[in-house]
Amino acid sequence: MNTTPRTDAQPDSLENRFEATFGAAPDGVWAAPGRVNLIGEHTDYNEGFVLPFAIDKRATTAVRLRSHSRIRLLSTFGDQGLVEADAAALTPAAVKGWAKYPLGVVWALQQHGIEVPGFDLLLDSDVPLGAGLSSSHAIECAVITALNELTGAGLSAEEMVRLTQHAENAFVGAPTGIMDQSASLRGASGHAVFLDCRDQAVELVPFEAQQAGLVLLVIDTKVSHSHADGGYASRRASCELGAEVLGVTALRDVAVADLEEASGLLDPVTFRRVRHIVTENDRVLQAVDTLRSQGPAHIGGLLDASHASMRDDFEISCPELDLAVDTARAHGAIGARMTGGGFGGSAIALTPGQDERQVRDAVVRAFAEAGFTAPDIFTVTPAAGAERIR
Repeated sequence: MNTTPRTDAQPDSLENRFEATFGAAPDGVWAAPGRVNLIGEHTDYNEGFVLPFAIDKRATTAVRLRSHSRIRLLSTFGDQGLVEADAAALTPAAVKGWAKYPLGVVWALQQHGIEVPGFDLLLDSDVPLGAGLSSSHAIECAVITALNELTGAGLSAEEMVRLTQHAENAFVGAPTGIMDQSASLRGASGHAVFLDCRDQAVELVPFEAQQAGLVLLVIDTKVSHSHADGGYASRRASCELGAEVLGVTALRDVAVADLEEASGLLDPVTFRRVRHIVTENDRVLQAVDTLRSQGPAHIGGLLDASHASMRDDFEISCPELDLAVDTARAHGAIGARMTGGGFGGSAIALTPGQDERQVRDAVVRAFAEAGFTAPDIFTVTPAAGAERIR
């Protein structure tokens, strides 16, 4: 479950609170962003292509190493109290709540043969909860960036991606791929991260919507979701079954031209799941080519097609997401789609700047008329990846 802390605290006040809580100044402050996936949903664990970007909302951690194995964790969200654990005796079953994310990173580092001593950590974040913007991975990436530096582990970005994935899969229990960590650890201002999930090859693709007179709106439906639930896992199982029946290593190896033959080999549900992955990979490649040659104003149709595929073939949308997408498109957005793992969370709407207000107002009005919880709507821009900030 995404249970990221949230506050308006700045790094200065975070350091002051750390010292007031733990009795000494932190060794440093590190931050890692959440992400928006521009296009390429559920393709990552199928060894395919994705096009996310790091956003200007992030998790921030103040950390101080200790001389013993005791770990003390505190978040700025609510009144959750101090969490304590022993670095030498971590087990997935024994950890609950938001602490699974930082402690999962410690466990994964240890599994990789890296000795992690005890430490104190204060966590703050403004990545919205349960909105499909990868609040949990922002925590993990901030923590691994801090511990990589403080322990002298010398891990590359690619190694940190794999270790945070291992933490997410084996410690948290969410069967996610590598997209979220890759965006958070390898993002850059003004760029989307074109990632080949088979070999982790990354190319930064310019995504400068503002220069094209556009804004990217995030519409948080307030329908919470969790990657650790059965819906995500069942979709992944369908993809693995499809690959097995088709005799390929992963669905990345199936081309659009192969779908006709695949329809005769797969049951109808598995075929629809496979068709989404195959066509979504193709849409990512088209989006990258279009951004390079024509710019962001020309990818709207691909966003629309992606949402239709997720709604109809992968069946991971929900009424609130569909209403957000349809309303945004009807009131000026040039393209819109749900983003993230699905079953709730957020939609994105690529919108001309002059139409932003009418899109916002129309979506809020449509949600009210439908009796849905009021959405939270905000803009995001491509931001820098994980880094030490103090």
